[in-house]
Amino acid sequence: MERQVIEKTYRRYAKIYDTCFGRLFEPGRRMAIDKLDCQPGQRILEVGVGTGLSLPSYPDSVQVVGIDISQDMLNGAQARLRREGADKQTLLARMDAEQLGFADNSFDKVVAMYVASVVPSPARLVAEMRRVCRPGGELFIVNHFRNTHPFIGRVERLLAPLSGMVGFHPDFCLEKFSRDTGLEIDEQVPVNAFGYWTLLRVSNRKPFLEPDLAQPSLAS
Repeated sequence: MERQVIEKTYRRYAKIYDTCFGRLFEPGRRMAIDKLDCQPGQRILEVGVGTGLSLPSYPDSVQVVGIDISQDMLNGAQARLRREGADKQTLLARMDAEQLGFADNSFDKVVAMYVASVVPSPARLVAEMRRVCRPGGELFIVNHFRNTHPFIGRVERLLAPLSGMVGFHPDFCLEKFSRDTGLEIDEQVPVNAFGYWTLLRVSNRKPFLEPDLAQPSLAS
């Protein structure tokens, strides 16, 4: 989806996001943070932080930076931090996930929850996650991928033209995503209701960059 469509969609979702997706996606968020195995002093980047539902679950011993393209969603995250007193080690910024305004190797670990099937270019998203993560660090991606069940997969393909309305690509294919990004997946775990979503853990090895992704511009 294009940036303008994403912003419009999540402006619409901002006030109801927690009610609609809070409990539904909570198991995936908690498992991702558990798998991060955050160590004291580490710097964590959460791409697509949304309304900040995950932020209170991080330990106080790490610094968390959360970015999102939607100011409406970030307003909700900022309100959550103030309400729950979790803002001492947390920074929030409006930023395009495909053009991260951070230097190379800035973070120990980078996580993107429910983002990969939303952005216009998943390959650029992953390239940027790799760039800002230190060598030997880890990437974590929680996302829905096209179901392998023939009937469910067909329904998802039929819903694909409505991606701008529902806010993500229902027919997002894991095999194509892995091929386009060059991801070497270390761990793949089903999460949330009926295992319909998937958690991927990836070591930040040598980046796989297509020529047009090699030098992404930084956000101003």
